[in-house]
Amino acid sequence: MRVVAVVQARVGSSRFPGKVLKPLMGAPLLARMLERVRAATTLQQVVVATTFEAKDEPIRELARVLGVPCISGHPTDLLDRHVQAGRVHEAEVVVKIPSDCPLIDPRIIDRVVSHFLSNHDRFDFVSNLHPATYPDGNDVEVLPMAVLEEAHAEAKRPHEREHTTPFVWDQPERYRVGNVAWETGLDYSMTHRFTIDYPEDYDFIRAIYEALYKPDATPFSLASILRHVAHNPEVFRINAHLAGVNWYRNHLTDLRTVSRRQTVLFEDD
Repeated sequence: MRVVAVVQARVGSSRFPGKVLKPLMGAPLLARMLERVRAATTLQQVVVATTFEAKDEPIRELARVLGVPCISGHPTDLLDRHVQAGRVHEAEVVVKIPSDCPLIDPRIIDRVVSHFLSNHDRFDFVSNLHPATYPDGNDVEVLPMAVLEEAHAEAKRPHEREHTTPFVWDQPERYRVGNVAWETGLDYSMTHRFTIDYPEDYDFIRAIYEALYKPDATPFSLASILRHVAHNPEVFRINAHLAGVNWYRNHLTDLRTVSRRQTVLFEDD
């Protein structure tokens, strides 16, 4: 099966504009993240999906320099952007990986994709988010192109278009939803924040890269990050106050399968 990973990215973040282009060990953050995604062995193609807005031209140029295909689409209809990327690159399976996960471990990508490929006759959707157990920032969602096309045709509500996949995973009576839990048996999803939405997150990610990144080496692992923050609690504390803050908090009345325990309200809401 042809597996295409789509990394959504734009300059115009409302909370932290330009975050994907912030410098990280001599390259834009998005370039460092793509290094990690492209290290996954289960992906036949990685595509950047940005918007058609002029301010996102630096993302298109970066993708050209890196040799990563890039498509441009609607600024807030992410479902449409993923479908367009899948169609252009003849995907049979689409993997959604947001660009706010610059520390994502390629081994986790492979684990989730492999679980789907091994069980594609049992599931319409597989992720490591329902319920989440990995540290926040290792988001991998996998679904067949046919299911993504179905969602594209039927999804009407704004959050279903903006966040790409809730039309599928929020209807477990209609779609067969699978989940990959963290193999440690632990749940750090609400306590360890490795994603980027705020300047403090960037400070944390930069500290991790400065400690662990080695050019031309295999991407450092989730286990390496956890060992580093365990031995350097001052690093862990940089963005610890933001742990558990995610997009669910803005849609608790819309989502049927998400509870208040899976998000934290924050003062900028």
